[in-house]
Amino acid sequence: MKHILTCLLTLFLIPVVARSADTPPNETGLGYASASRLEEFTGEPVFVSMQQLWEKRGGWGGVLTAKDGTVIAFQSPGGGNCRRSRDGGKAWDPDILLAPDAREGRALVNETNGDILYVNPPMGWLYRSRDSGATWTRETVQIRPDGFGNAPKTEGVSAMQCGITLAFGKHKGRLIMPARIMGPKSSNAVEWRPYHYSTALYSDDGGAVWQTSKPFPVLGTGEAALAELSDGRILYNSREHMSRGNRFMAHSDDGGDLWIGAYRSPDLPDGGRGTSYGLMGGMIRLPVAGHDILLYSNVDNDAGILPSKVGGSIATGREKSTVWASFDGGRTWPVKRLVYDGPSAYSNLGVGRAGTPSQGKVFLIFEGGPKGSHEAVQIVSFNLSWLLNGKNLNDLLPKPSTEPVPTK
Repeated sequence: MKHILTCLLTLFLIPVVARSADTPPNETGLGYASASRLEEFTGEPVFVSMQQLWEKRGGWGGVLTAKDGTVIAFQSPGGGNCRRSRDGGKAWDPDILLAPDAREGRALVNETNGDILYVNPPMGWLYRSRDSGATWTRETVQIRPDGFGNAPKTEGVSAMQCGITLAFGKHKGRLIMPARIMGPKSSNAVEWRPYHYSTALYSDDGGAVWQTSKPFPVLGTGEAALAELSDGRILYNSREHMSRGNRFMAHSDDGGDLWIGAYRSPDLPDGGRGTSYGLMGGMIRLPVAGHDILLYSNVDNDAGILPSKVGGSIATGREKSTVWASFDGGRTWPVKRLVYDGPSAYSNLGVGRAGTPSQGKVFLIFEGGPKGSHEAVQIVSFNLSWLLNGKNLNDLLPKPSTEPVPTK
């Protein structure tokens, strides 16, 4: 079985000719991905200290911002819960239970109409909010398998970064979220983790029907994030469950159906280094026209402890929650800053909306606390100036090409 899966997946390891760093972004048909100005994220450094949203583990949580600027944090497993902040993350309303069966879902904003969706296509449902997360209604959805007949099962969209709405190109308006297929047995048992692989689910009808993409071209992957760049490419960032190093990256040129060009990032860790065990991390693009500024979250610690047997799991070394920044669409990650110097684990990122109290803010939601990496669900917020920590932004932004444009 492993040989068959490996052969099938290698079909998608297609060589890619990289775009030139001087290729101008496609800024036609601008949508949400260009709704802010860079100045909104700079100015004086801003950091809002850690706040506890929930007790106990909530590693499958997420955070996003509704169109009116309401910041919504989600917690799962144990039931789909959310909390709302209407002042940019300073104060949080009481807990809202979407429904007892709303477990292991993933949230996104439909940028076309402003609806908030909390969805688990493998379980056949989504919960929709038309009032920025205050109330929710249940709907039935369908999921379609990939060309091999595979589709994510119950846990297939849990432990992922929130989904997005594509803003560029012919697939503008498509809803897409990272997902995973948990091997031939759909099992998270240690012996089956090398057979997991990342994938994506996308919908072109507002969330009623979800298509499973072609496989991410690396076996053993899962727990992922994706972001659309300004030229329409979608960048995929994935954990390797039994990690041997840093995060895996790939991209799509066709709206998220085919993932190509897989490589291991030289900069971004996948859990505590030296543990042979990966960790869910978040990745977002700041919504600034003309720039592909990406942020990534994970722990930044050299744990130095390996499992005693092949395939064994050791989750030690999960501490020092950190955020990295790229200013060239993920090619390099020259900035990183420690956010929380203590036990921490799964994380996700969100970003605020222009013209609202959340404007210019980045939100990091993560597991952690002084008593252990799964003690509670915490959230902090900051702006880009804080993350830069004194570095000059102009020195980090790609320089415009000075080469003349060829003429016919």
